[in-house]
Amino acid sequence: MPTKLTEFLDASGVEYSTIRHDPVFTAQELASATHVAGREVAKAVVVSIDGKAALAVVPSPSKVDLQRIRDITGAKDASLLTEQEFAGRFTECELGAMPPFGNLYGMDTYVDEKLAQDPDIVFNAGTHTEAVRMAYDDFARCVKPKVARLTLGA
Repeated sequence: MPTKLTEFLDASGVEYSTIRHDPVFTAQELASATHVAGREVAKAVVVSIDGKAALAVVPSPSKVDLQRIRDITGAKDASLLTEQEFAGRFTECELGAMPPFGNLYGMDTYVDEKLAQDPDIVFNAGTHTEAVRMAYDDFARCVKPKVARLTLGA
């Protein structure tokens, strides 16, 4: 797990557990490997909002609705960034395994309201072999995300 994340969580005084698992490369695989329902596993998607990188954190089976991102931010443009476009930002993390802590990487964080309704949140811990489980309220206190409906569908 990245030192930056560990030090931040420890300094914040929150309880969390680390879950070690076989290597996985998608949020749905993470849900399976950690025996957690996919809707309870958060995936961090890097988006560009009027040219500024931000994190959209959504349940693993969901897709980010870029129109909703534009609506809630008032932005003219919102798009997904490729891993190559944001790789240098998450220097301690394996590519595609970044934790949903935009505040640690100079980015705004938006969380889908469905994740905010669960008591716990599970997410990649910066590697393809570790996840973190913690209380959603502690996550929200640490990250101070903007909560809104970010996903496609009902």
